[in-house]
Amino acid sequence: MIAPPLSLYVHIPWCVQKCPYCDFNSHGMKQAIPEQEYVSHLLSDLENDALKIGQRQINTIFIGGGTPSLLSESAMTRLLDGIKQRVNLKADAEITMEANPGTLESEKFSGFRRAGVNRISIGVQSFQAEKLAALGRIHDGKQASAAAGYARDAQLPSFNLDLMHGLPNQSIEDALNDIKKAISQHPPHLSWYQLTIEPNTQFHSKPPTLPDDDILWDIQEQGQILLEQAGYRQYEISAYSLEGHQCQHNLNYWRFGDYLGIGCGAHGKISDVATGKIIRTEKVKHPRGYMDLSKDYLLKQWQVEEDDLPFEFFMNRLRLLEPCPKDDYAKLTGLPLGSEILANLQRAIDKGLLSDEPNHWQLTALGKRYLNSLLETLV
Repeated sequence: MIAPPLSLYVHIPWCVQKCPYCDFNSHGMKQAIPEQEYVSHLLSDLENDALKIGQRQINTIFIGGGTPSLLSESAMTRLLDGIKQRVNLKADAEITMEANPGTLESEKFSGFRRAGVNRISIGVQSFQAEKLAALGRIHDGKQASAAAGYARDAQLPSFNLDLMHGLPNQSIEDALNDIKKAISQHPPHLSWYQLTIEPNTQFHSKPPTLPDDDILWDIQEQGQILLEQAGYRQYEISAYSLEGHQCQHNLNYWRFGDYLGIGCGAHGKISDVATGKIIRTEKVKHPRGYMDLSKDYLLKQWQVEEDDLPFEFFMNRLRLLEPCPKDDYAKLTGLPLGSEILANLQRAIDKGLLSDEPNHWQLTALGKRYLNSLLETLV
């Protein structure tokens, strides 16, 4: 086993309001955010976790939520300065912050840039008023376009627009118009993914009317053509970028890299080369509990069992369209390619979901379309 690249995830749990499709650990604002107190706890949480990594370098930071753009410039500056003081952060680290267009204006955006954020991921979801209302979003199409404009004006190295398809009562024309509008904003990166109904969400208890499978397939097929014609290369199941603008933080996830997770409900994964173990962590979920000084930030910690490692590795790695080097399996899991794993891989190859090359496996076009079926083959 080798120590893979290392990232840091920071969770900000508050939103203006909870969206009906969201199953992330987020909490609607009922009063002012205790941002300075929360930043203090984030930095204490990081100090504890830093003991697990020694001098290993952190290559990327992702500040997610919730809605991190609810924080002030001063809170973001204190957070990022505090991180740099506590860990070995790569000099040119990619530092991404998620933002809701309804919480951004030009000066605040510039403030995040001054604080050290060099990549922003803007949760647009749609540019159409009817669809945004159905999704419970607090912004409109004009605010979404304005947020993209702020990112361009700040001359960030990169920024992302988050866009959904398969929305309630969405037609093919509606979905393609959203894609065209997103492309017109010239984002270096686009995340484009289908709305799914998750347990413990409002949409799960009161399901909306969603497009049927034939419409969803036509949206996917025609949308990908538009993105490809505009120069966006698909490198992950739901991620597209212009040349040189892949999200390095997410690439580390999918390549089975390590990451610390600080903040409410944040998850982490650390490889212990000395013992050959892979340890996962989860932090206390609710802000009140997390900021209770009488308790530990850590909710639970567990070793990934050997029987679970093959599925965990391939579940992540096969989301990427790039080749999967065969040597990576042993390097990153510490396990040999046993006969059962090889037999499962051969089943996927026989079904045309995966191709077998001398030094790597490659997701096929059929495997990309039926990724869940491919992963079921590997269990």
